[in-house]
Amino acid sequence: MTPASVLPSPVLILAWGAAQLALAAFGTWLARRYALRRRLLDQPGERRSHSVATPRGGGIAIVACLLAGALLLAWWFPAERALLLAGSAALLLVAAVGWIDDHRALSAWLRLAVHAVAGLLLAGAALRSGHGLPVAAAGFAATVVLVNVWNFMDGIDGLAASQCAIAALGYGLLALLGLGGGAAVLLAFSLAAACAGFLPFNFPRAAIFLGDVGSGALGLALAWICLLIAPRLDGPMSWTLLLLPLSAFLVDAALTLGTRMLRGEAWWRPHVQHAYQCWARRIGRHPPVTLAYAAWGGAAVLTMLAARGLDAAYIIALATAWGLGAGGAWVILRAGSPPPGKERSQE
Repeated sequence: MTPASVLPSPVLILAWGAAQLALAAFGTWLARRYALRRRLLDQPGERRSHSVATPRGGGIAIVACLLAGALLLAWWFPAERALLLAGSAALLLVAAVGWIDDHRALSAWLRLAVHAVAGLLLAGAALRSGHGLPVAAAGFAATVVLVNVWNFMDGIDGLAASQCAIAALGYGLLALLGLGGGAAVLLAFSLAAACAGFLPFNFPRAAIFLGDVGSGALGLALAWICLLIAPRLDGPMSWTLLLLPLSAFLVDAALTLGTRMLRGEAWWRPHVQHAYQCWARRIGRHPPVTLAYAAWGGAAVLTMLAARGLDAAYIIALATAWGLGAGGAWVILRAGSPPPGKERSQE
């Protein structure tokens, strides 16, 4: 057993990441065989951004890697055991409802209720760990929001997994620089490596999709990692630092959702109105969009790492400026986009 404050060595991090990457790649290969055998296929349609039937459910491999890693970390880091076990249970809940939804459609409200229960599990563990009500409340909100944001934004090849990998890598580096313990470091690198193992099957041309089992699980895993890091930051105002790597997804999802609500549309139903979907439809390809979002995410991670020692007021100002920049990009990318069905992506 290891104290929470002890950070893993570079050799351990590399070996840990390599094992997770290999397991995720093998698991994704198995998941694709299963999906093809069971005919779990996402069909093209006006509310989708792909043009060929594609297997879904590959995210189950990432879930399996994270669960195995988290249970090992719970034994290794007893001080973080409550959050690691609660996070594992929450991940299992979100993944289970997503897996069922991949096989037969479930009500959006039932899924949301399960997401809320997962958030309560993490919030309760934060309270039991002595982190206080603000951390617990933030953990609950982050869980519900990020699970659904990653589900909304999983719409073109490689986007959701690459954004998650970049954010997780950033959080792992932040924890390694002293703003998180060994459990946060290894859980973050587990997530980044597992996404990297999945991505060759999903980008540049998808052989399998994450499915609801994967997209929701990625959002939950990011909230879980943030909950391990947040107590080491300088109060709630500094938590906005953790939003920077998530900014592209948060802004796109929030503005698109808000626009659909104002128009009186059924915001919970599938659509192709996100900025990334409009851009992909305009150019008829997915890879340039995914790579551009990756560049934004990488810049956001570097900014987060550089700003880690700033006062809370400067961090809030920086996060606000970053969010405004993302909002401006959202307006530009959606402007003049062809309507769905007029110029469908070739991916």
